[in-house]
Amino acid sequence: MKNNRSETLATETPQELLEILRQLVSETEHLLAEAGGQAEEKMEDLRARIDHASELLREFRDSTRQKIIAGARRADETIRSHPYESLAVSLGFGVLLGALLRRSNNHRP
Repeated sequence: MKNNRSETLATETPQELLEILRQLVSETEHLLAEAGGQAEEKMEDLRARIDHASELLREFRDSTRQKIIAGARRADETIRSHPYESLAVSLGFGVLLGALLRRSNNHRP
């Protein structure tokens, strides 16, 4: 059975990725236990690396969330300080989008 993980990783949430990492650790522990337990040191190293990756992923998520919130606040401030200009820009984008959609619908067979 072919499993293409690169396509599915892009659509998974950070929580799902952490769960996948935990499952991999569990499977690795099971395989090492069957092998005789001589790789306990490597298993501890693997756990430490996964914990570090999990922490980096959480930090990335938190910083991204903060940047998105800051950007939304800046956009809100800009719109509130220039309401008529914002309305004109929105209207222009709407007209442009409508023209593009109408054009693409006219070219369909």
